[in-house]
Amino acid sequence: MKNTIYIPLTAAPFRQDETYREILPQSPELARYIRCFWGSSHPYLKKETPSDTTIVIPDTCADILYYIDYTDNTVTGSFCGINDTSFTNCENTPPGHLISVFAIRFYAWGAYAFSEDSLKGTINGYYDVQSRFLRLDRLLRQQLLEKHSLEERRCLAEEILLRRTFPERQQNAVAHAIHQILSQKGVLSISGLAEECFISGRQLERLFQEYIGITPKKLCNLVRYQYLWNEILNNPRLRILDAVYKYGYTDQAHLMREFKRYHTMDIQTAKAYARHHVGNIQYTCESPM
Repeated sequence: MKNTIYIPLTAAPFRQDETYREILPQSPELARYIRCFWGSSHPYLKKETPSDTTIVIPDTCADILYYIDYTDNTVTGSFCGINDTSFTNCENTPPGHLISVFAIRFYAWGAYAFSEDSLKGTINGYYDVQSRFLRLDRLLRQQLLEKHSLEERRCLAEEILLRRTFPERQQNAVAHAIHQILSQKGVLSISGLAEECFISGRQLERLFQEYIGITPKKLCNLVRYQYLWNEILNNPRLRILDAVYKYGYTDQAHLMREFKRYHTMDIQTAKAYARHHVGNIQYTCESPM
């Protein structure tokens, strides 16, 4: 079943060049957990001049990220937890090196199924990938130098990931809560959400910290922000006052203030930044839940 509910976007969702592309998982089973695979389409030579600084916004996703340096014959892996704030990112690789990037972008609820530890405390964090994905990393890292295209790495990663899921690490209350948050576009009360899941608010928060690394309230706010960001980019007839009502903001000032807090820029500037790199990407994905 195609996902028509929730497709989180980056600050530059139309970007595609030699250093950055996104491809969707081909396995319907993995598409429930993985937003996309992304990275450089092929190895490329790091230029002397610094590349553009990238703005990373809260996209309600967590990433396993690999930097492959063919010049030094090294692979460096990291895990980035879910973020509730924006930051800038710039490559630190020495110029003249032949490099490549490969990453797995999990939905907020997806990384836990492949991890070997709790995701509690990982919000806004940047860790060695082996701290929570040791066995997955051992299988994947050793073969990345041999795969030169993003598509080859996707095939490799999907084959390994399909063997590394932990069904026992899934929890019905969390799955139901996520479904409710997405279907209501983040506009719901946490007490009502807990009642819907037949557990206490405190227990729901404990489960979210364990499985996602964030509170239910914070995830609701980020999901609402992402729905708004989708509509800003894709609905040319969007009126801010209509969005205030639709997404449960107090007033227009509240919407504008919260958008800028998550995005670091106002709506018009954000739209201009997003369209700076325009490509032919169609956003479709298998159902996440």
